[in-house]
Amino acid sequence: MRREDVADLAAFAAVAETRSFTRAARQLGITQSALSQIIRRLEERLEVRLLARTTRSVAPTEHGEWLLASLQPMLRELDENLTELRSLRDKPSGTIRITSVEHAAKTVILPVLSELLPDHPNLSVEIVADYSLTDVVSGGFDAGVRIGEQVAKDMIAVRISPDIEMAVVGSPGYIKRRGRPSQADDVLEH
Repeated sequence: MRREDVADLAAFAAVAETRSFTRAARQLGITQSALSQIIRRLEERLEVRLLARTTRSVAPTEHGEWLLASLQPMLRELDENLTELRSLRDKPSGTIRITSVEHAAKTVILPVLSELLPDHPNLSVEIVADYSLTDVVSGGFDAGVRIGEQVAKDMIAVRISPDIEMAVVGSPGYIKRRGRPSQADDVLEH
């Protein structure tokens, strides 16, 4: 079924229930002329007349009554489901999947989650510690935590921590033998 079919069937139901193109058009937020075209197109596609119309009245035909009776429970259920879905927007729920290096997971993500999750019991978070820079989208993740220069150009990046200071550490004997590095690239020679 095409998306337009659902909209056309909902438009038919509005006309059949209100028995008025004027009231149905107002209810749907479209013009009477547009609604009339939708119904005409639906009837042509189904090759069945659904509404009997005169200049004064509109009523479902026998086929229209049958279609309306089968549509009403489905449309009601769809409306209830959409209402329930809208209510979820204010209640975070479901599973959030994050790929991250282990250090960021422990030092940045977990402290935030320890404050967030108690207030949102319907929310769960799955963290996958991964140093291979898994593709966030193809891996089915909602987010990925990366060091700044490792963020792909087509991704939306949001800073979640300050810069992390790095230090080279070595025993005095090692430094004496190999020399003290003066810049980060010197470590590659060690």
